[in-house]
Amino acid sequence: MKKIFGVGCTVVAALFLVTAIALTQDEQVVPAGGKGPCRADVEKFCKGIKPGQGRIWACLKSHEAEISQPCKDQMAKGREKMKGFINACKEDRQKFCKDVRPGEGRIIACLKNHEPELSEACKAFFKKN
Repeated sequence: MKKIFGVGCTVVAALFLVTAIALTQDEQVVPAGGKGPCRADVEKFCKGIKPGQGRIWACLKSHEAEISQPCKDQMAKGREKMKGFINACKEDRQKFCKDVRPGEGRIIACLKNHEPELSEACKAFFKKN
């Protein structure tokens, strides 16, 4: 029984990680306005792909060997940022948003709705991002 519970927690944590990353991946590599270090790579390798739900990120990842070093660096920064978010807001997500269906920014919106009640670590994530 404990083993199943442990696996369940791992699956939930993995789903949260994947969802959180997908929420902001495209914004990490192609910020609003379409500028940034990945712009040329997106135009070259991902033209015609609709931004959102991590589609641009996935496209760039599939061309990782071919993309520019500045874009690779930007993607690495994005991964680190999301790891920070996951660690900072994990308990808050469980406390305030456990019944929120992942996707389309719902978890981020839920956490923002509870911003006054969030842990200091999670609040700090929202203040710097």
